[in-house]
Amino acid sequence: MSPPPPPLLRDQLSRRTAVLGLRLWVLLGIAVGAAFLLLLALISLHLAAARRRRPRKGVARAPAPAGAGAPLSPSTIPPVSKEIQEVAVHVGSLRHYLEMGHAFLKDGGAAQHHGDGGDGDSVGDATAHGSQRVHIEAGKGRRMLACANGEVGPVASDVLAAACGPEGSHLGWGHWYTLRELEEATAAFAPEHVVGEGGYGIVYRGVLSDGYQVAVKNLLNNRHAPHLFSFDRGQAEREFRVEVEAIGRVRHKNLVRLLGYCAEGAHRILVYEYVDNGNLEQWLHGDVGPVSPLTWDIRMSIVLGMAKGITYLHEGLEPKVVHRDIKSSNILLDRRWNPKVSDFGLAKLLGSDSNYVTTRVMGTFGYVAPEYASTGMLNERSDVYSFGILIMEIISGRSPVDYARPAGEVNLVEWLKNKVTNRDYEAILDPKLPEKPSSKALKKALLVALRCVDPDSQKRPKMGHVIHMLEVDDFPYREDRRTLRPGNGSPLERARTPGRPAVARSCDSSCYEGNTTTASTPSRLVQDM
Repeated sequence: MSPPPPPLLRDQLSRRTAVLGLRLWVLLGIAVGAAFLLLLALISLHLAAARRRRPRKGVARAPAPAGAGAPLSPSTIPPVSKEIQEVAVHVGSLRHYLEMGHAFLKDGGAAQHHGDGGDGDSVGDATAHGSQRVHIEAGKGRRMLACANGEVGPVASDVLAAACGPEGSHLGWGHWYTLRELEEATAAFAPEHVVGEGGYGIVYRGVLSDGYQVAVKNLLNNRHAPHLFSFDRGQAEREFRVEVEAIGRVRHKNLVRLLGYCAEGAHRILVYEYVDNGNLEQWLHGDVGPVSPLTWDIRMSIVLGMAKGITYLHEGLEPKVVHRDIKSSNILLDRRWNPKVSDFGLAKLLGSDSNYVTTRVMGTFGYVAPEYASTGMLNERSDVYSFGILIMEIISGRSPVDYARPAGEVNLVEWLKNKVTNRDYEAILDPKLPEKPSSKALKKALLVALRCVDPDSQKRPKMGHVIHMLEVDDFPYREDRRTLRPGNGSPLERARTPGRPAVARSCDSSCYEGNTTTASTPSRLVQDM
């Protein structure tokens, strides 16, 4: 037992001070306790900062110089277009093309249309200049909202979203980035960091404090661009929700990963993994020289990777996700040519109890399924159609719609079907291919593409079956052999009877009603290659 303190020290500690009349030993105890709490706070801040700077899986570091074992890739990504663009479509052109059974117009293959968030039969809102503006749409009744009280769940309307308030939007996944962090990563959102831009968002390349590269999508709001939101001031907020809901918890090697977000004040910012080798559109249609670095094997590997990513959206999630904007500019490539499906701004959720959902027609001209363009009825087979168009684009090196070409070659689907019918296979292949594929490999790819763009959506394969067709070596496939037998009276066989030329007719609206001589039996189109 320690001896009692000397009388002098005891008297000193027991004397009252001028601070509220407290004794000296009480003040000393308070000071020691405050110092201890301050130390704990500093330790907590240090651990939080260390955790924030810890390397995150799936985030790319700034690329090192390519070595001897580097994949075949030019040092400069061929410039074609920004990843995200907005276009206004003239009403007359739109109606004309819908009558042809196609989707609405897009020039050059890199544009993205946006919907205004409501379901309905109309295509969009007419602007004062006589053009049709199509806006992004958030799925009604299937939104995710997280409030400051920690509750996370679906909301059925914007009223509930407003009740939660933007200041309390803390979702239950991912990393919360501060606005200051993202400003430092992008040099205060400097123009030289822009890698894509459009009506509702600008994508920047950013480098975090730990050296990792990210793609920062800054959704515009009424403070930054009030003229863009005169028709719908909450549009950026809805795009933020639909992207977060669609891919916030998605983890697949062929889908661009959403790492986190920032929601400070009016700012809505999404942070993605950075894919550092451009997009497929740039490598197919950009200035890559006389010979493309995309060999046939690389192209088929890209096709298979895309199929796996889309299959995960359709079959690996509940509710399933319909992308609605499958196109070459939304397929990002890494340095080893691995594809990653990006830009879920038009994604729509489809519950297990729904065969389709009726919604505004949105997408990119040339890629949109004809039944969706004409009725607004959307399901996962709409993505299958877009995927088939993309295969044709990869095989031929042609854009889905190219008005710079002669009249009979404007539409890729019509042109390719005519070439297959006339057995002009050399003209189908991209002239920039380093070497031609085998007849069997070309036949397989064409058959998959033609099946995916079948005018009858019920005859299109599911994406899981598409993967099987791409991977199997047994060609033609067993289920096709019945249609390949002679004498079955197929439309193509009848077209080759005496007195009837074996040339596919021009594809008007009847082509999209199942009456074309070529589209109803894709197997027949390639059996004699």
